[in-house]
Amino acid sequence: MLPDIYTQTLADNRRPLMAWSIGTAVVGVMYAAFYPQVGGSGGMAETVQNYPEAMREALRMQDIGSAAGYLGSTVFGLLLPLLVMAFGVTFGARAVAGDEETGYLDLLLAHPVGRTRLAVERFAGLVSGAAAIAILVFAGMLAIRSGADLESIGVAEFAAQCVQLALLGITFGALAIGLGAALGNRGQVLGISVGIGVLTYIAGNLAGVIGADWLKYFSPFHYYIGGEPLRNGMQWADTAILLAVSVVLVSLGFLRFNQRDLRS
Repeated sequence: MLPDIYTQTLADNRRPLMAWSIGTAVVGVMYAAFYPQVGGSGGMAETVQNYPEAMREALRMQDIGSAAGYLGSTVFGLLLPLLVMAFGVTFGARAVAGDEETGYLDLLLAHPVGRTRLAVERFAGLVSGAAAIAILVFAGMLAIRSGADLESIGVAEFAAQCVQLALLGITFGALAIGLGAALGNRGQVLGISVGIGVLTYIAGNLAGVIGADWLKYFSPFHYYIGGEPLRNGMQWADTAILLAVSVVLVSLGFLRFNQRDLRS
């Protein structure tokens, strides 16, 4: 009897999910804990003031002396979004295209389960993984908040930023799952997804520097952190846009998945 696909997805990926969740949280906490040394009244804040304005804008270092400015430029502005993007792309590429390449997809579809149900439950596994990463990051930030002088950032603001972090991973995971369902080739999915990730990261951070500010509106990274959740809390419009983009990407991929001949 075919086990629940969602449960089986989590069970099959339990080790990589644990590694991504714990590893991402550790990286975030480790760099956040450096704030008293490199941010605040530390030497790095003074050094950054000598950087060109364009560089400080591109790296989100205009206010690195504050806790929100430091975390928004280094931890939540650089390290964690790239890590969750990598998680989303690798998990999403393996979810459907990986199964198709290994022949496991044929085994699954030999049971009375539709393609849409299979793809949706794979996507639910991705959403659970992204949520687990965000929850561990949130818990880690709260654990060091007092000791690392991050108390100027409220609990709600940390929660808001972590929600956006999960949604960023889901968005790129939706892109990879959608492409995998449409193309059935894991290598192509990885290449295209990573390329889009790099281009949209550049657009989200350098659009203003190169005088094309409108480009940032095509980048998920803008909706992830452009509203500065660490200062302003939940940005509901940005949240809705990331959710809508994710739904559109997986829907288009699943539509194509239901129409095409699968390789044997």
